[in-house]
Amino acid sequence: MTRRVGIIGMGNVGCAVAHGMIAQNLADEYVFLNRTEAKATANKIDFEDAMANDTTNAKIIANDWSALGEADVLISTLGDIGLQKNSHGDRFIELAFTSEMVRSVSQQIKASGFNGVLIVMSNPLDVITTLYQKETGLPANQVVGTGTLLDTARMQRVLADKLDIHPRSISGYSLGEHGQTQFVAWSTVKALGLPMTELAQERGLDLTEIATSAVTGAQAIMKGKGFTSYGVATAGIRIAKAILDNTNEEIVLSHLRDGEEVYYSYPAIVGERGIVKSCDLLLTEEETQALHASRDFIATKYHEVLEAN
Repeated sequence: MTRRVGIIGMGNVGCAVAHGMIAQNLADEYVFLNRTEAKATANKIDFEDAMANDTTNAKIIANDWSALGEADVLISTLGDIGLQKNSHGDRFIELAFTSEMVRSVSQQIKASGFNGVLIVMSNPLDVITTLYQKETGLPANQVVGTGTLLDTARMQRVLADKLDIHPRSISGYSLGEHGQTQFVAWSTVKALGLPMTELAQERGLDLTEIATSAVTGAQAIMKGKGFTSYGVATAGIRIAKAILDNTNEEIVLSHLRDGEEVYYSYPAIVGERGIVKSCDLLLTEEETQALHASRDFIATKYHEVLEAN
C-alpha cells in the first residue's frame, strides 16, 4: 500500500522533516506545499538530485493541494521565523501571521478531502493546533501537535549530560504548553532505575536549574543560527512514524483531552488514526496546578485569536 505524506511549508523545518523522512524511507510519496510555489518546486528537484546518489526512491509532488486527498499524514510547518528576531523567545509573536495562514490553508485542506492525521509544528504550537482542528473540522484525534515532545527531549539532553548517560535512558515528561508555561513533571522522571527526585538528592542536582535549561533550550540555537530545525523535525518524524507504522506507542504531544477546549501536551497512545487514548498520570498536587495554569494560559490566547476575527 502506497504511503503518502504532505508537508506544508518548505522552510528550514519543513526541509529537515522531508530530508529525515526520505532518508529513513518512511513513505513512498511526498507532497511539497509552500506559499511561494517556486520554493516547493526547487526543493522537489533538489531532493530528486539527492536520491540519484542515495538508496531511496520516493516520488515527490509539488504544489498540488488536491494530492492531499490520498495522504496518510499531513505535517504543517508554516510560519515566519523572521518574526522571532529580537522576540526573546516569545512564540506568540508569530500568532497573528500564522493564524491567518491556518485559516487560508485549512480551506485547501478541506477541499482536498484529506482525512489522514495532521501533525502541527507551527508556533505558537498549542493555540495553532487548536485553531487547525476548528478550521479543518477534522476529528480531534486526527489533529496533533509536536508540543512538549521537543521540550522533553531537551530535558533529557540536559539530564543526560549531568549523569553521563544517553538521553533515551531517561524517562518522564515536560507537560502543558510548548512555551513559557510548560513544566517538567519530576514525579514522572526516572533514570538509572531511580525516581529523579531521589537521584537528584543523591547526585546534588538542581532540578529547578535543569527545568529552566529545558524551557530556554531554543535560545542558544536561535542565537547561533537564527532558527531551530533538527530537534523539532525529529519530534515530528517520530510522531509521523508512529502513525504510519501504527505502533500504538506512548508519546507526549499536544492533543485534545476529553472535556477540554484547547490542546496541550500530555502523554497519549499514538496509532494510525492519531490519538488512540490519552494516558493518565499520577501527578503531584503542585504539578496538577501547573498543568491547569498552563492550559488556562493557552485558552486565554486562543480566545484572543477568536475575538480578533
